[in-house]
Amino acid sequence: MTEKGDPTGTPSGPEYQNVSDPRRIRALAHPVRIALLEALRREGPLTATRAAELLDDSPGNMSWHLQTLAKYGYVEEAGGGRGRSRPWRAVSLVYKFDTTMADAESAAAGEALETSFQERNYQRLREWWSQRRSYPVKWRRAAFSTVAITYLTAGEVKQLASAIDALLSPYQDRDLDKAARPAGALPVQVVAFGHPIPPTPSGN
Repeated sequence: MTEKGDPTGTPSGPEYQNVSDPRRIRALAHPVRIALLEALRREGPLTATRAAELLDDSPGNMSWHLQTLAKYGYVEEAGGGRGRSRPWRAVSLVYKFDTTMADAESAAAGEALETSFQERNYQRLREWWSQRRSYPVKWRRAAFSTVAITYLTAGEVKQLASAIDALLSPYQDRDLDKAARPAGALPVQVVAFGHPIPPTPSGN
């Protein structure tokens, strides 16, 4: 499971992190923390007060979630300020979470995180459906959803995932560099997942 940010501020840490510790995985499996981490990567360093304004929450709650994210290595202090006026920044831009480990603790943590991510994704999709009439026609026509059932090996599924990443990679420089974004560009969420489904009784 890979989760990519849409950052406009540069964190000081590495761009990419592999996360396999079930404690770290479970620590992020909270809708407020997922939203907060995304806000940090899109907006750059934020104080608890500013994060509360963006996420319509209280500064106290934001401060607590920021400290929890810091405890597990997702954010760090950006320097300057005190208390709720301290700015925080995301440590990495892209996370790859190992949610396929067999032990019970890791499996439960992975399931909790994936559930939180997908619930957020579907909430965004529902918001798009309800708000799309407010967008110009060109955006309504450009938006898409695709569903397919095909027959693949496990190796081919991995190749497909790599191909999707390759399709998106030419646009990644726009995450950090506003000047690289063409006129009229908007933040666009692209969600893709592939997994086996039960065969029919005849084996198809």
